[in-house]
Amino acid sequence: MAQRKSFLLRLDPVTHEALQRWADADLRSLNAQIEFLLRRSLQQTGRLKPADEE
Repeated sequence: MAQRKSFLLRLDPVTHEALQRWADADLRSLNAQIEFLLRRSLQQTGRLKPADEE
C-alpha cells in the first residue's frame, strides 16, 4: 500500500457537522468519508483511474 500523506484541512463548522453526519450514516470515519468523496469526484471527472483499473 502506498504511504499516506497528511495535511491540515480547515472547515467551517456547518460543513464539518454535515460531513460528520454523512460519515456516521455511512459507518465511516470523517477522514475516510472525505477521502471517499474526493476519490469519487476525481474518478467521475476523469482525473483519477478507478482502483480496479490500476
